[in-house]
Amino acid sequence: MEGIKIMTAKELKNKTGSALRYVAKGGKILITLRGKPIAIISPPNLEGSLQQPLLRSFEEAWRDIEETLEKTEPFFINWKEAESWSRRKEKKR
Repeated sequence: MEGIKIMTAKELKNKTGSALRYVAKGGKILITLRGKPIAIISPPNLEGSLQQPLLRSFEEAWRDIEETLEKTEPFFINWKEAESWSRRKEKKR
């Protein structure tokens, strides 16, 4: 399949099945919204998909959060003070 097929977002909505069949055969589709390109649908790169995800594990992320919190001083004494401060901000709007 040569080139990239162009579809509007509305066409994609109405012809999703045929678009997916086209991509499954190796084609690529450029999706436009109001005349501007917004996305490309293409077959997956199977070699690249075997890589590890870019997200860290929950445990690692939580450990970083706890380490950062230990190094800083809280802005509020407790949650009630934070809530009170937040509500005063809302009233000023």
